[in-house]
Amino acid sequence: MKTSSAKAKGRRCAQQVRDLLLEYAPLGEKDIFVTSAGETGPDLKLSEEALKRYPLAIECKNVEKLNIWAALEQADGHHTEKEIPVVFFRRNRSNLYAALDAESLIALISLAYSNRVTHKEKG
Repeated sequence: MKTSSAKAKGRRCAQQVRDLLLEYAPLGEKDIFVTSAGETGPDLKLSEEALKRYPLAIECKNVEKLNIWAALEQADGHHTEKEIPVVFFRRNRSNLYAALDAESLIALISLAYSNRVTHKEKG
């Protein structure tokens, strides 16, 4: 696969994650955008408003064989103290998945339960 094709494939994954985040929150497209392929840092840039809703440092991978440990390490290197590093990943013809450390997952579930976030909000 050509480098440009691989980057486009990764960008499509990041766009899918962006669209999913926007679907579940009353945010605008300017609040979450996909970074360029050569830019260092997370694959999605979140506005201050988006970070209040999603305190995440997001790494996106769209590959057939994923080295999950390297991807988690990459996400971990991009997060700030207020962000949770998370890797969204998929391969051809598969669902989109996310990986993050267990304590962060439990904290997010607890927060969602305490706020009674159980379904999509209507925007």
